[in-house]
Amino acid sequence: MITSILNALFGCAHRRTTFPLSPARHLGATAVGSSTRHNTYVVCLDCGKEFAYDWKSMRIGQAVRQAPAATTTESFSPANR
Repeated sequence: MITSILNALFGCAHRRTTFPLSPARHLGATAVGSSTRHNTYVVCLDCGKEFAYDWKSMRIGQAVRQAPAATTTESFSPANR
C-alpha cells in the first residue's frame, strides 16, 4: 500500500524488471489487429510498463508504446448464434 501511494506521488523508478524478453518468431501471417513485437524488451514488475532493451549497451531504453486494446462492436449472447 505504501508503495502504491509513493508511485502515485512520485512515479515508478522501474528498478525491478524482467529479464530481457525477445518476441517469438511466428511463421506465416499474423492475426489482424494483433500487436507484434520486433525488438527485445523488459517489463517493470511494479507498474507493468514496457521498455526497449539494448543488448549492446545492456541498458533499458525508451518506453514501448503499447497498442490500444481491441474493442468489440457486438455483444456476445447465445441468441446471436
